[in-house]
Amino acid sequence: MPHLKSAYKNLRKSRKIAQVNREVKESLKKLLKKPVTAASLPALYKAIDKAAKRRIFSANKAARLKSSLAKKIGKTKPATKAAK
Repeated sequence: MPHLKSAYKNLRKSRKIAQVNREVKESLKKLLKKPVTAASLPALYKAIDKAAKRRIFSANKAARLKSSLAKKIGKTKPATKAAK
């Protein structure tokens, strides 16, 4: 445990921030587990961008996630175009 009062305050603050970050990560994981559609893509992009902006994970990871989501959507689109 910290000995200084300011160090103890910083510990409390970092624990609160870590808890919030954990909650955001868990909610994002739940969103990513749902089936991805073209309609849900903007909401997913928004959540990913917000998490990257708040430095919950890196901008590069955000780019990778968005790219993989776009690939999933791209794989489903040709099948619907061919059916028309």
